[in-house]
Amino acid sequence: MPATPDRPEIGPKPARSRIPRAAAPPRGWKPGQVPPRPPRRPPVSVRPPVVLTARDELVRTSLAILAAVIFGILANVTVLGQLQHIVAQQQLTDTLRVELAAGTAPVSEGTIDKVLLTDGTPLAVVDIPSIGVHEVIVEGTDSATTRTGPGHRRDTVLPGQAGVSVVMGRAAAFGGPFARIQELRPGQKFTVTTGQGRQTFAVIGLRYAGDPAPAPLTAGHSRLILETARGPAFIPGGIARVDAELTSETKPAGIRQTTYATLPAADLELANDTSTAWALVFALQFFLVIELAAVWAFRRVGGRKTWIVFIPVVTLGGLLVADQVVRLLPNLL
Repeated sequence: MPATPDRPEIGPKPARSRIPRAAAPPRGWKPGQVPPRPPRRPPVSVRPPVVLTARDELVRTSLAILAAVIFGILANVTVLGQLQHIVAQQQLTDTLRVELAAGTAPVSEGTIDKVLLTDGTPLAVVDIPSIGVHEVIVEGTDSATTRTGPGHRRDTVLPGQAGVSVVMGRAAAFGGPFARIQELRPGQKFTVTTGQGRQTFAVIGLRYAGDPAPAPLTAGHSRLILETARGPAFIPGGIARVDAELTSETKPAGIRQTTYATLPAADLELANDTSTAWALVFALQFFLVIELAAVWAFRRVGGRKTWIVFIPVVTLGGLLVADQVVRLLPNLL
């Protein structure tokens, strides 16, 4: 109905606020009496500690040791291995840069003082822009040496010298410098810088076991073979080889004391190094002593203090064992 001067407009009624009702007093309560206390919660039953038998203690300790070793191996091969590779490459780069500037970089198997090069000595720098490779090549190809970078096989000449040179690199672990060399195509070029200058190579092709090899090398020519493991990461199933021919001037070959007959078996493709197996035995003994001490401390001072004290020590022991186990893995892993 429209509003008129005699009848004002009637709007909606305001909502009434509800006042909450007080809780009803308990039955039988009278004014002036103290209300009864609410009932207490039933006591929580405390489970008695489980007493392990000697067999259970042995099983638990063995599983803890196994878990720590597996964790250490995985961490060493993946995360820590990548960091080790980066640090080693930086140190090798600094050393080789000084030697190249001074003209003292090795061009044979010995130093300028005719001392046999040790494993891990920096020799050259390989640059493959198409697959993002920039690595320092070191002398030696055993499992411990290839953790720092691609290794040059001792019984072959240096890249760019007259003859065949072999450089081996890992496919996945410790930086995996040669993880993508199977992507190289014929005709692609890359360079290798040695103490004799910068050498340019052109890819001939990729081959696996059973594939035909390139024609025999004629006198005065140079060829470089890049080798790595094929197959899924950390599961090598064979060897992949990339052949490349030198397109720049061939350099004279240096003196070689190592031949294929005298080359250590640990320096061959997909070989492992068992010369330091004794170190693995001592590392396992050290790790076992740590575990036994942790079990004793757990019974005497409790779990919290034991974990605080022994976590760093157990981690160190696991990494020591893992480092020795990694040496037993293939050098192209």
